[in-house]
Amino acid sequence: MTRLLALLITVHLSLDSRLRRARSERGSVTIENVLWAVAVIVFVGIVVAAIKAYVTSQAGNIK
Repeated sequence: MTRLLALLITVHLSLDSRLRRARSERGSVTIENVLWAVAVIVFVGIVVAAIKAYVTSQAGNIK
């Protein structure tokens, strides 16, 4: 969970600094924001699926 939070903070800070530098390229920044959002959603989905699979497999070991 800490790594995910660190990733999200890093992405936010990176996007924030890029927004400040590239005011004249508003359209490309918007597209970049959408791509970053999609990447974060996919990453979180993979993490959730991995955790769910682990918990499900460990639940089968409970007697």
